[in-house]
Amino acid sequence: MSNIEINNVLAQMRSMSAQVKSPEISTVASSNANDFSAMLKDSINAVNQTQMQAGALTTAFEKGETDASLAEVMVSLQKANISFQTVLQTRNKLVEAYKDVMRMTM
Repeated sequence: MSNIEINNVLAQMRSMSAQVKSPEISTVASSNANDFSAMLKDSINAVNQTQMQAGALTTAFEKGETDASLAEVMVSLQKANISFQTVLQTRNKLVEAYKDVMRMTM
């Protein structure tokens, strides 16, 4: 994995972070819900794809079927781990926010 690929992943993470910090205000609540669910689904699919690629690269490296170096395999595994941890922490924050809303009194 090259530095360019890592920089692209970091740029994507920064743009997603900026979108979360300053979401566009929409007049239709249902479209916001659809946008959020689509973004969440896309994020989960991207994490799954990253983990599958890391697993495939690891297996190919163990069998000697690839020219990838050990460093590339380890970076791929760490990338998959970080993306999974990000989704996990996002889920935890969403559950925490849901619990806070449910504790509110009207």
